Parts: sequence; structure tokens; C-alpha cells
Amino acid sequence: MADKNAEVAVEDNGGMKKTLSLWNFFTIGFGAIIGTGWVLQVGDWMVVGGGPVPAMIAFLLGAIFLVPVGAVFGELTAAIPISGGIVEYVDRSFGRTMSYITGWLLALGNGILCPWEAIAISTLVSEMFGSLPGLEWLRAVKLYTILGADVYLFPTLIALGFATYVIFLNFRGASSAAKLQAFLTKALLCGMLLAMGVSLFTGSPDNAMPVFSQVTGAGGGKPATEGTSLFAGIVSVLVLTPFFYAGFDTIPQQAEEAAEGLNWNKFGKIISLALLAAGGFYMVCIYSFGTILDWHEFVKSPVPALACLKGINMLLYLAMLVIATLGPMGPMNSFYGATSRIMLAMGRKGQLPEKFAEVDPKSGAPKLACVVLGVITVVGPFLGKNMLIPLTNVSALAFIFSCGMVALACLRMRFTEPDLPRPYEVPGGKFGISLAIVACGTIIGLLVIPFSPASLNMVEWSIVIGWLAVGLGLMAFTNSRKNNA
Repeated sequence: MADKNAEVAVEDNGGMKKTLSLWNFFTIGFGAIIGTGWVLQVGDWMVVGGGPVPAMIAFLLGAIFLVPVGAVFGELTAAIPISGGIVEYVDRSFGRTMSYITGWLLALGNGILCPWEAIAISTLVSEMFGSLPGLEWLRAVKLYTILGADVYLFPTLIALGFATYVIFLNFRGASSAAKLQAFLTKALLCGMLLAMGVSLFTGSPDNAMPVFSQVTGAGGGKPATEGTSLFAGIVSVLVLTPFFYAGFDTIPQQAEEAAEGLNWNKFGKIISLALLAAGGFYMVCIYSFGTILDWHEFVKSPVPALACLKGINMLLYLAMLVIATLGPMGPMNSFYGATSRIMLAMGRKGQLPEKFAEVDPKSGAPKLACVVLGVITVVGPFLGKNMLIPLTNVSALAFIFSCGMVALACLRMRFTEPDLPRPYEVPGGKFGISLAIVACGTIIGLLVIPFSPASLNMVEWSIVIGWLAVGLGLMAFTNSRKNNA
């Protein structure tokens, strides 16, 4: 029954190529979750939490918190394996308007990470490679300063090269992009193993002590610990974790391209597995970096994960720097593919102009969606590293809102479509689905309630409201053209 259901769901696949394996889906999700955060911001996590231990506990709780959400995605994707499935799930449960709002917000949350990752590459090249002897020329030509961030010519060109490569692969189709994802996943694992090895041979668990302590004068984005207790430190990091776990939703967006004969029951578990694997990855990295040397000293550098290795062994430093520079290509690749499929699904449903529903007959890639995302991505490096900082919280809100709508759709479809074949079901049934709803609602509350550690500021609210206004205007335009046709 499961296989039959999958075949029916993708019978009219509009030219999409069916090539992705379970391993491909795992690397797509894992690579989207794990980018450069573990390198660029592991020091910030320790500062905010008041030490490596609170940060590890927070990331563990964050993963556990989101597992029910991952299971919900697994159930619906296995039951309805189509590209941009989130749009379909919400449409079948709550109608066209809510489906459009959900898809539009998810496109914002996912799509903006493509230029963001391009900026991350440019930043690493300019600030880390540019500080090495003999590579000062990387910062020889300054283009301009925007929002306090200097933009240099050569790092920008290098970032554009990486971005263009990702764009090219996605135009070739999901199979080519998946091969890149598998390579980057292996590179990330090598980076983690490298940190573990250095920690085992040069570090000590005593360097992570005391369990909680406040610090000031840190060199990263968070100069001081604001929490006054272990509990406050854990909570302060916990509210940040949804952004760093965003990405597992990229798996269902490309379900329509699953290889023939895929085991859909196992597929349902892949999403939660990618989430838990990412949680383990984060915890090991925090522990490894937090024990290499006294963590109070570790966090004094702007990019401590790299700075500490530079003082231990230059070859290890260079190896980690290369891995960190390649890292942003993983989430860029995953979010590029996922966001283009969201636009494809919205085009098929008439929520966006019908041109978005067209796919390349040779590669199976959504043509117009890939073009739009390509333009957005290549603009990114020119904006400077501080331009997209407010969009990180916006991305987190858009992501978790979409997850909440999917969870609500999953619960509703248990009542409205009880006979829908479900090769994989959420453990605990309706209770398990309810846990996912509560998890999403809690995180949304932390993001929107004033005085919360993660509440959006006025700039971020302006972006959300402005994006929704543009989206609703586009929907009205599309509807008017359909009515006049």
C-alpha cells in the first residue's frame, strides 16, 4: 500500500527527475542544518550560556524539542511525496490563503539563507584568509563600507564563484546538487573529527569548568553573559537553537524527486535522524572546542574555533579554515533546492504566476524559480556581512511558523483524511502531533512576545510585515489575471 500511495502521489510529476536516495535526503537535511554556525558562533553560544555545558544542554534540549516536528514532516511527506509539499499540506487542511502565506513565509525564511551563506564565505575569506602572511592582497581593494562592514573586491569575487557553482549544479538538477551535498557532509564530519582529535590530545574537561560562570569582554558577536544562573544560561541558548536547526524542512521539499522503489517508512525517519545527528554534531563541537583550552580564554577571539587552532598547529588551522569556507555551500545548496521547489509548488497551484510551474525537460529543475534565487544569491556578497543580520531572526520565525502550520495540518488530516495511506506515522499518534504543535507555539511565543530573549525588534517586524504585504499583493495580482483570462 505504501509503494502504491507513493506512486500515485508522484504520478504526474511534471518532469521532475526521480533520482534521490535515502542517503541523499539525509545529506540534504543535515547539510542544510549544519553550515558555518559551529565555527563562527560556537564561542557566542558559550558566552550566552555561561559555559560549554549549558550550551550543550541547550542544543540537546533543542533537538529533542524539535523531534516531534520532524516526525510530523516525515508522516506527511511519506504520505504525499511531492515537491514543495508544505504548500499542499496546508492547502488541503486550511485552504488557499493560509497555504499561500505559509509558502511565502517559508520562501523568505529559506531563500534568504542563500545570499547569507554567500556573505559568510566572503567574510571568512576576507577576515581569516586575508590575515595570513602573503594573502594580505585579498583585502587590498576595498569597495565600500555598508552598515559598518567593509566589502572587499577579491573576497566578493571568490564568494560569487562559490555561489555560481551552487547555482549551476541546481540548474543541472537535484542529482548533481545532491553529489555536492554528500561531499560537503563528509567535509563537515572531518572538521568535527579534527576538533575532537585536537581536544583529546591537547585539551582537558577541566577547561569547561565551572559549569556556569559569567564572562565579559568576549571577542565575538556576544561580548558578555547576560544570564545570572545555569537555568537562565540554558534558556538563553535554547531560544537560539531553532535558527541553527532550521533546514530539516528542506528534505520534504524535494520528495517528488525520490528514486523509484524508495522505502517510504524509512524515509519518514530520515528527517528526525538528520535532526538528531545535527544535535549530536553541535554537542560534540561545543565540547571539543570548549575543552581545547580554558573556555574563558577561548571566547576572547572573534572566531575562536579557528583562532585556537592557529595557536596549536598552523596546518590544522588551515585545514579547518578550508572546511569552514566550504561549509556555507552546504546550506546554500540545500536551501536553494528547497526554496525553488516551494516556488514550483506555489506556481502549480496558481498562487504564483504559472511560469514558476515550468521545469526544464532535461534536468527537471524549476527554471524560473532557479533564476530568481540565482539573482538573489549573487547579490548577497555585495551587501556586506552586517546587512542580513536582522534577517536571521526573521528566518527563524518564518521557519517555525511554517512548521507549526504543518503540524496543525497533520493533526487536522488525521480527522479529515483518516484513510490516507501513511507509510510512516508520528510515534504516539495524535498526542505526538500535539507535542509538535506545542513545541512550535512555544518557540513562536519566545520570538514574538516582548521582552523575550529572542523577541523581534522593529526592523525585523518591518521586514516580516513588508514581505507579507508584497506577497499578498502578488497573490491579488495573480488572482486578477486568472479572473480576467
